[in-house]
Amino acid sequence: MFPGPLGISLAGRALEEGKWSCAPIQIRDFATDKHRTVDDTPAGGGAGMVLRADILSAAVEHAVANDPTVPILAMTPRGKPITQARIRELAAGPGVTVLCGRFEGFDERLFDAHPEIELVSMGDIILSGGEIGALMLLDACIRLLPGVMGASSSGDEESFEQGLLEYPHYTRPNDWEGRMIPEVLRSGDHAKIAAWRKQQAEEITRLRRPDLWGRYKDARVQPASDVRQKNKD
Repeated sequence: MFPGPLGISLAGRALEEGKWSCAPIQIRDFATDKHRTVDDTPAGGGAGMVLRADILSAAVEHAVANDPTVPILAMTPRGKPITQARIRELAAGPGVTVLCGRFEGFDERLFDAHPEIELVSMGDIILSGGEIGALMLLDACIRLLPGVMGASSSGDEESFEQGLLEYPHYTRPNDWEGRMIPEVLRSGDHAKIAAWRKQQAEEITRLRRPDLWGRYKDARVQPASDVRQKNKD
């Protein structure tokens, strides 16, 4: 599954140019039986299978031995939702090791033994395995690497970068089935265009993602309160 779709388009070209690399680790290589078993039935009963802590721990230790400087993330719906801010941190760092869940997930003792593992969710959905989530995470990081996107500023105003969803986009033709590109975007007045885009981003975020809107509003008022607190201290 790796590099999979990351082997084409922008990520694929960047892979060929050596801007990033991918080194999948087969967890079956750390199994101890002739069938290379990596899972077993859930303790206490129930459907599905659980990935064994001893096998995965050996794989994690192998990854750490290869590069002890990179963070380890485990793909699981029980994890903390990933954010664009965390993606930027990972993209700016030395790399990342991604542990992909399957079936009913991981034996919890893996995380007890390796508290350095960061549990990450790609959203409130359930996938067949963590590989798809890992591909999403890697793509989000790769596109931020220097030289991958055409212009370094290409991602600066995208959704989540400033705490808002992105404003609407338009392109030719100006008139499509009676629907016109907003006049302000054809005005050539860059200040008015910037103001319109900000207003649109705020309105769309407020209507579609009240959770983001609440955090955005809190972030805007927080600096002023911090200043007042410092003055009080």
